[in-house]
Amino acid sequence: MTPDEMKAIILAFPGAEEGMSYGSPSFKVNGKFFTRLRREDASVVLMDVSADERDMLMEAEPETFHITPHYKDYPSVLARIETLHPGSFRNFLERRFRKVAKKSVVKAWEAERG
Repeated sequence: MTPDEMKAIILAFPGAEEGMSYGSPSFKVNGKFFTRLRREDASVVLMDVSADERDMLMEAEPETFHITPHYKDYPSVLARIETLHPGSFRNFLERRFRKVAKKSVVKAWEAERG
């Protein structure tokens, strides 16, 4: 996935807004953290990933999924955008979107998608 593809997927979610965090592009929904690009390793931060799921992902696809000491105590995993499948990325973001967006926005979004 390219950075432009990554950004297009993120901004397709209702209310997604771009900003900056730690000198890199970051994105919020409803004023809450959605995801961000880590320039230092060309990865995105994926939230709401349990430690068990993270371990499984890193074992199954070590070229894509990884973690740094900073994130080890958070329900998150890092994913290198170059090898991250766009569909998988969208699925991770959908999970996060349902958690941080307003319930009315989620309901409308789900109805629109069928």
